[in-house]
Amino acid sequence: MNENCFDTPATLKNSVHDIRKDFPILNTQVNGKNLVYFDNGASSQKPQAVIDSISNYYSTMHANIHRGVHTLSQRATQAYEDARVAVQTYFNAAHSEEIIITRGTTEAINLVAHSFVKKGDEVLISGMEHHSNIVPWQLAEVNLKVVKVKDNGELDMDDFKSKLSANTKLVAITHVSNTLGTINPVEEIIALAHQLGVKVLLDGAQAVPHIKVDVQKLDCDFYAFSAHKMYGPTGIGALYGKKDLLNAMPPYQGGGDMIKQVTFEKTTYNDLPHKFEAGTPAISEGIAFGAAISYLNGIDWTWAAQHEHELLAYATEEIKKIEGVKIIGEAVHKAGVLSFVIEGVHHYDLGTLLDQMGIAIRTGHHCTEPLMQRFGITGTARASFAIYNTKEEVQIFIDALKRAIKMLK
Repeated sequence: MNENCFDTPATLKNSVHDIRKDFPILNTQVNGKNLVYFDNGASSQKPQAVIDSISNYYSTMHANIHRGVHTLSQRATQAYEDARVAVQTYFNAAHSEEIIITRGTTEAINLVAHSFVKKGDEVLISGMEHHSNIVPWQLAEVNLKVVKVKDNGELDMDDFKSKLSANTKLVAITHVSNTLGTINPVEEIIALAHQLGVKVLLDGAQAVPHIKVDVQKLDCDFYAFSAHKMYGPTGIGALYGKKDLLNAMPPYQGGGDMIKQVTFEKTTYNDLPHKFEAGTPAISEGIAFGAAISYLNGIDWTWAAQHEHELLAYATEEIKKIEGVKIIGEAVHKAGVLSFVIEGVHHYDLGTLLDQMGIAIRTGHHCTEPLMQRFGITGTARASFAIYNTKEEVQIFIDALKRAIKMLK
């Protein structure tokens, strides 16, 4: 199955109507209404090819990997490792062993927090970070410095420059904000950090569904991401790390597969990438990650970027016409995320009522409580778009939003 993880089809998909046919859940009805799924920032839906890959694994090749000499184990191992190479190729990592398979972005960041930094090191993050890029550093007991966020949701680069120094061990910044949609100037951030010999980790969880990421072009030192945000399965993701850095880092979990030899006196650790992959992994999900990469290889990314931009622009234009609505996050460069508050309406009540109309959005603090405090709010309503969403769905959402506001005020 895995050859297609590497191949780019001769004809790339550039029609939302064709793409929607690949996602069976989009035919679902919710509360008697056709589903409008605008919660892609939390998790995207899955194409049939990804769903089929999981079924195929359990139907034809299930066995534990990396250990068995029998045929099923060899097949499963090959499929799993082919998926790793597919991820490497997609993100243009120099070596497959630079792709550490994790449970997702959160575990990837925790890995770096446990293995790269030590207590007292200075780590520079931003005020728009997800909790997954805050709490691990607190657990590591580092000296955490926070870059300010401007009123429009952009990173304050003057504040970044003033807080970045040769004492900084690591810059850990989100590529795209999950709450604001802000696309941060990561190329500039990396260049400034590297001038001082500072390493950079990018939280790419919200970037990978919208942007074709080239880690060598970015020259980041670490890049963390999750499969379920990019049309793949849950419970799987990866950490990209430069090979020399990963080789120098100790493993942060012990167990099977991360060892070469164990005695009661001493353990010799395995080579990359297995040094960081203790225990039986999520095998079917790993293989399905490869299937998701294969699917994305068949998408015209120039078209996809334009399509999502048009959805965001249209939704932004229409929502601004509604009295009492305030958008949180109006950066010049944004991905397909639209967060907003409505005067006199609680976001939970709005989300519940929209669900009754078949529309799925996200409500709450979006695991960015410090950012909510920065804007003086408890949470927002958030609509987030994907390649399978349509302008017609945006209009349904806007019309439903107007009806909901009338009902709740």
